[in-house]
Amino acid sequence: MRYYEDLQLGDKFNTADYVMTAAEIAAFAQQYDPQPFHTDAVAARATFFGQLVASGWHTAAVSMRLMVQGEMALDGGVVGQGMENLRWPRPVLPGDRLRVVTEVLGLKPAPSRPAYGLLQLQCRTYNQAGKLVQDMTATLLIARRPVA
Repeated sequence: MRYYEDLQLGDKFNTADYVMTAAEIAAFAQQYDPQPFHTDAVAARATFFGQLVASGWHTAAVSMRLMVQGEMALDGGVVGQGMENLRWPRPVLPGDRLRVVTEVLGLKPAPSRPAYGLLQLQCRTYNQAGKLVQDMTATLLIARRPVA
């Protein structure tokens, strides 16, 4: 497990791949983003996208799962403090294989919580063709190495 002290500016971490299925896209959207281009492949043909696409929020949720299970392995988990930006430059389609690359952009102590530090990350989610499907800058509260 990694602590604040184990990270340096520019460090990059990768994740495993995750395949988005049409059934999963529709199920997520039925519950959280019920728009026809997310829920119904036939109805989606008459929309802006012309086909079924994943909700951006679904992409964000899958990206989060991948990051938590990925190489970075932060001790104590990932406690989000906020996002500075979140963009979805292209849609995620059924069958897309997603992966996330995170890069350390900033590190600073958390003044009100001496046992923690603030980590700023650039989190980029790519499809199987290496095309960017989500770009997010986030700040996390992470554990500092315990003093013995």
